[in-house]
Amino acid sequence: MTLDFCELRDRCGLELADVASEFGATLDSVFRWESGEVSPPDRVLRSLAIMADFSPRLTGAHHGVAVLERADVLLRVEPVTPRKRKSQLGQFMTPPSVADFMASLFSLPKSGAIRLLDAGAGQGALTTAFIERLPGDRRISATAFEFDEEILPTLHANLATFRTRTSADCELVEGDFIEEATNRICLGKGARYTHAILNPPYKKIGNDSKHRALLRAAGLETVNLYTGFVGLALELLEPGGELVAIIPRSFCNGPYYQPFRRFILRRAAIQHIHLFDARNKAFKDDGVLQENIILKMVRGGDQGGVTVSTSRDDSFADYEEKRHDFDRIVFPDDADQFIHIPTGDDEQLLERASFGHSLADLGLTVSTGPVVDFRLKEDLRADPERDTVPLLYPGHFGVGGLQWPKPGFKKPNAIRDCVETRKWLYPNGFYAVVRRFSSKEERRRIVANVIDPARVPAAMIGIENHLNVFHAKRQPISEDLAHGLATYLNATAVDTYFRRFNGHTQVNATDLRAMRYPSRDALIALGQWAKTRASVLQDEIDERVNCL
Repeated sequence: MTLDFCELRDRCGLELADVASEFGATLDSVFRWESGEVSPPDRVLRSLAIMADFSPRLTGAHHGVAVLERADVLLRVEPVTPRKRKSQLGQFMTPPSVADFMASLFSLPKSGAIRLLDAGAGQGALTTAFIERLPGDRRISATAFEFDEEILPTLHANLATFRTRTSADCELVEGDFIEEATNRICLGKGARYTHAILNPPYKKIGNDSKHRALLRAAGLETVNLYTGFVGLALELLEPGGELVAIIPRSFCNGPYYQPFRRFILRRAAIQHIHLFDARNKAFKDDGVLQENIILKMVRGGDQGGVTVSTSRDDSFADYEEKRHDFDRIVFPDDADQFIHIPTGDDEQLLERASFGHSLADLGLTVSTGPVVDFRLKEDLRADPERDTVPLLYPGHFGVGGLQWPKPGFKKPNAIRDCVETRKWLYPNGFYAVVRRFSSKEERRRIVANVIDPARVPAAMIGIENHLNVFHAKRQPISEDLAHGLATYLNATAVDTYFRRFNGHTQVNATDLRAMRYPSRDALIALGQWAKTRASVLQDEIDERVNCL
């Protein structure tokens, strides 16, 4: 039986970055496997097949409790950890410089009690960084939570060292932070903290899992353990308490994290956001490819300006920062409360009134391509046959536009047109499409193309799940509008704007719906201009869009 990479990855519940980390591949290589441009090595397919057949689904749970992944900062001791265990537990080692930078963001009172929370303490690296910044005679009470039995002995030893060498009073809580914190919050009992520093576990949680129920009881609806940890830690802070966390950027946008964004913005003021420009630099020793940010919040603080800093990697050698008004971070009229992270002096072209139109204003919508190939495997064909129609993947689009059929393509070129498949097909015509996956290191996040019906002669077409498609109630749009949309989306200003709130390797339909667009007439005029040119340079696109 032929092993399909996309199907196996889906069955294992792995993101592209997870696959890259597990097999020591670059994210760009994994993207090419996903899109069908290159076949993955046999060893990768065999390993994924074993994981899919003999392991619990990684996005699922053991006995209703979500499996934890770790992203602990390990400063003092580096355990010999097999790559597979690192992937499963997320024990990716952050350089000491990152922990030190996180600790430096706190404002320490000249007097009064300091009570530190380290939720998911690992080996105590973040607690270490915090304590080392205190004057030698300053007392501190620190509480560290940890559940991993393989880490606990080292954490015990490190905390014992703190007690003998400093004036720190260190408490270790062995167990589930979410359960303990929820009990404290719901019962109104237990310690509250002046400071919290954390690098929480990153793992999706099922709707019916124990952790999902606990978080709901604490008033937090969220889909990932890392946002659960941050939300609960924030709730355990005293008024004026400060929290610094290194977390994935994924919470900044999208509908799934909207309740979490509302939760934190109601309770705290954002003071500082640090962004690493290169996805693979913050955890470079372990090949971690997730885009992480460092976030500082103050419980009950007055929301003023926000400091946004950047550095390429953990050395902070090229550190830069700039102060921004909060309404440039969360737009006042944005019901979804996306968190934008402006960097440098990027032009705010898309904040002009002329770019204030929604897709609904244009009479359009955008959807993920409905054909999920491994679920329709029996209906796919390598090459066109009688009673089939074109099936379009990202790999069918290149510099010269749409190429179909594509000889030697690793993915099918066609899908059967029958009663069973008709609901997944679109009427042939002009559409604008945007590929869903990219890598952080690629020059562009948004890559748009046009489906030209003349190049796919058929009454119906299939659009595969790795493409987003702009349409009018599942009907084609005008040729000029399709070209105008694609040209606009390929502008540098649009790509820059999109990166301000999206740190994923994915461009989701939800994110494209949240974008703002020029008027329909302006897009049509842009499309008419683009059609007159055999090829268009990036500078020409940018200049034309700037004039809209």
